[in-house]
Amino acid sequence: MRTTLLKTGFILLVLVLSGCSDNDDNNNYEPLTVTEQNSLLFMLEEEKLARDTYRYLDDLWSLTEFENIKQSEQSHMDAIAQQLDRYNISYTILPEGQFNNQNLQDLYDQFVIDGQANQVAALTIGATIEDLDIVDLQEESLLINNSAVLNVYESLQCGSRNHLRSFVSALDNLGETYTPQYLTQEEYNTIITSPHEQCN
Repeated sequence: MRTTLLKTGFILLVLVLSGCSDNDDNNNYEPLTVTEQNSLLFMLEEEKLARDTYRYLDDLWSLTEFENIKQSEQSHMDAIAQQLDRYNISYTILPEGQFNNQNLQDLYDQFVIDGQANQVAALTIGATIEDLDIVDLQEESLLINNSAVLNVYESLQCGSRNHLRSFVSALDNLGETYTPQYLTQEEYNTIITSPHEQCN
């Protein structure tokens, strides 16, 4: 009888501990530093810059590249927002064309003006945004220790490399050449000469 009670008590203890372990796993996220939190907030707006600009240019020129990639940029925003939600970090997504970061606001305002010139100008803006995005994600990754955030940034870089290839290919079809403004020429050449990637 005593042996049975001991076995029953042991089983109950294991079940309780298992339940606690599962609960801890669900909430045991690597804590974010202030730097990591600010990085996520900045990258959310930079991905918004891409999405908003592509929406504007798609309405203006109805090019396949903008139609497809603007949807992808929304998914990039969603991936970052998911991390912010995961850590209960408050954020606000302003209306289209509006940004908290003044540098991003200035870029958007200039892109809207320059993108009205012609399709080549519009596609060049697309390539420029992806060029910038790749470099910023690379630099931000150096400040990040959180593995989940790093995985998101790596996935976003992969997407941006594909987007850059798409815009450059469209420019090539129009007989135009894109000159990298943020990536080094070597980095740019490596991306452009590499095949389309499957991103997580």
